[in-house]
Amino acid sequence: MTDHVIVTDDGAIRIVRLNRPAKKNALTDQMYEALAESLESAAVSKTVRCIVITGGAAAFSAGGDLQDFLYAAQHEGLRPQAMRFLHRLPHAGKPLVAAVQGVAVGIGTTLLLHCDYVVAAIDAHFSTPFVHLGLVPEAGSSLLVPRLMGTRRAFELLVMGRPLDADEAKALGLVNAVVPAGEVEMEAMKAARQIAALPPEAVAAARRLIRGPTAEVVKRIDEEAEIFRMRIKSTEAKAAFEAFLTRKG
Repeated sequence: MTDHVIVTDDGAIRIVRLNRPAKKNALTDQMYEALAESLESAAVSKTVRCIVITGGAAAFSAGGDLQDFLYAAQHEGLRPQAMRFLHRLPHAGKPLVAAVQGVAVGIGTTLLLHCDYVVAAIDAHFSTPFVHLGLVPEAGSSLLVPRLMGTRRAFELLVMGRPLDADEAKALGLVNAVVPAGEVEMEAMKAARQIAALPPEAVAAARRLIRGPTAEVVKRIDEEAEIFRMRIKSTEAKAAFEAFLTRKG
């Protein structure tokens, strides 16, 4: 696995740490691959009962890596590594807990829709600027966000790209608990231990009932990916990326 994703097991808890602080944990193809592998192996593990996904103090994840986006714009759209991870999210098999500090952009926000418990720092911010880049939402978010917060708030988040602070994210149901930054991982591990102490078969059965069939979510992920593939080659997307690069330059 890449050093940008560090996977450790603490008893029955698997800790998956995004570790690319210089790029605010922007996800590369290699990181997507490592994330998918960590979830796949946890799903079949007889010892892992819960998974904690965390980042760093300044960023949970700034979303997809810009260079990979630019490559995708010139080639086939979403890469196989990203799709492997997106498909694994609804099939995680084990409860997912997220510990969010700093920024959560794009996939950094949408992956939280597949988590069962989310702890956020007071200063955490969530945003999904897909449409600003001429793109469309991913990770099944066009299905899951309206279910969570209604179509108008979903439009505000996914289309208008208005960010949420931690308290807003909690009020809308995206986050379970908001705590001081220095306590985020501690609270996430506390929740993970509580989950891991429960009867695992009962947890799995209840989780399946709560989340419902995965087929609809996977179908939406594929539909989003197909439109994403077309959009990333569009004139609007190319202009948005050029403008972004100009601002960064």
